[in-house]
Amino acid sequence: MDIMKSEAEVVFRKAALRLVPLIVVMYIAAFLNRVNVGFAALTMNQDLGFTPEIYGFAAGIFFIGYFLFEVPSNLIMEKVGARLWLSRIMLTWAAISMATAFVQGPISFYIIRFLLGVAEAGFYPGILLYFTYWFPSTTRARILAIFCAGIPISNIIGAPLSTWLLGLEAYGLHGWQWMYILEAIPTFGLGLLALRFLPDNPTKANFLSAREKEVALAQLAKEPHAEVHGLSGMFKDWRVWALMVPDFCIVFGIYALGFWMPQMIKGMGYSNNETGAIVMIPYLFSLVILWGMGVSSDRTGKRALHFSLSALIAAAGYAIAAVGSSDVIVIAGFCLVSGGVYAGLSTFWTVPPMFLGGTAAAGAFALINSFGNLSGFLGPYLMGWLRQATGDHRAGLWMCVGVLILAAGSMQLLSKSFVRKS
Repeated sequence: MDIMKSEAEVVFRKAALRLVPLIVVMYIAAFLNRVNVGFAALTMNQDLGFTPEIYGFAAGIFFIGYFLFEVPSNLIMEKVGARLWLSRIMLTWAAISMATAFVQGPISFYIIRFLLGVAEAGFYPGILLYFTYWFPSTTRARILAIFCAGIPISNIIGAPLSTWLLGLEAYGLHGWQWMYILEAIPTFGLGLLALRFLPDNPTKANFLSAREKEVALAQLAKEPHAEVHGLSGMFKDWRVWALMVPDFCIVFGIYALGFWMPQMIKGMGYSNNETGAIVMIPYLFSLVILWGMGVSSDRTGKRALHFSLSALIAAAGYAIAAVGSSDVIVIAGFCLVSGGVYAGLSTFWTVPPMFLGGTAAAGAFALINSFGNLSGFLGPYLMGWLRQATGDHRAGLWMCVGVLILAAGSMQLLSKSFVRKS
């Protein structure tokens, strides 16, 4: 038995080294194409005459399209396979992201952002489901931490790149237009790579020998039996609906930061290039908290506790940013926010597989994520509305403090009902 377990560890490590880097790069591209609107806003808003409220609404309407099509997308992926479906998602969103360069006013901006959400729907929950096909629950928080690191990494790469591209003026196009076009091109290539190198499950992996496939499947078969498997059972299980609250709140904190931090930092008096460099700092810092929480969560099995601690770290960061009397203090607050929200996101998704399996897991990943991502609409919009109503960002920052405290509290209240090891 110990020999089989040791063999399985080798096989899963081999699978992780082969699959996870490609998936992380795919997610980096996904998130960059999703949030580069935050950097485009530094010049696009003035060029097109967008108010903070118009920008906030357009930034967030992405998530309405995402919400409407996410569950169908994930159910289709379960039927046709991850390789084909994830490739399709990437190719279509790359085309639409590139088309953002040619918006002419608020209406076309709203439409293209909505369509981008439709195109990308299913990518994130599809990857969550994909990991359940490949990795046991005892290692999944670390795998998810590496995956979720794609978000801060995309900002580390995207911040200086996007702000540099804002200065590119050629062939009658503004810098923000070139940013959308050039940053979408790698996504096409990644979509084709996914089609070639992303096997649906261990049985279809040509990089595993027959013995390695047998070992991986045997180890995965030992996973604790899920209580709920069918789609109808998933919809009837109140725990699925309850989990939407902490997910909604943590995602609220992520997008409020991602869509508005560049403008808040630039408002301190920095140039576009300086803003891009400073924005990298919180995302670099977040990688430390993200990995530490993932490792600790796997070692202790206390999933809900680690989520709540992460949410409270983020809440403290928003509070520090709101009261900060200097640039250094505000940026330090953003460092805590970044680490807390991404650690919370990765630990959150270790909870649903504890009682869901099969089609129920596929549907729940998409359903929870689709409702949670509605906060990606509400958060940026409310930040814009409060900014326009009050004249600064402090009211929005305090709003985020309250939302993240709700995230921590709701998970702790719910944990005894559906988390076995909390």
